[in-house]
Amino acid sequence: MLVSNLETAPGHRIVAHLGIAQGSTVRAKHVGRDFMSGLKNIVGGELKAYTELMQEARDEAVKRMTDEARSMGANAVLNLRFVTTSITMGAAEILAYGSAVTVEKL
Repeated sequence: MLVSNLETAPGHRIVAHLGIAQGSTVRAKHVGRDFMSGLKNIVGGELKAYTELMQEARDEAVKRMTDEARSMGANAVLNLRFVTTSITMGAAEILAYGSAVTVEKL
């Protein structure tokens, strides 16, 4: 499955637009990681546990989006975008969405 944040796929021609494909996941903080990250906030620096959590969430959202696109008959998702929304204290939703299309090589 070709996935791109571009509106077109270089070297490919869009044959059909099948609609919007999306995938999301809601992730919550781990209490132990949250405590350690709170300490890190005091001294500064990257919150690696959260960086890893958000990367895993983005990966899962993209997988779900591509699964949906594949079920629509697409072989590519173009114009990929991410949205992050706070659901509740300590939990966030990551949404990946894009245009499900069929493409062919030029």
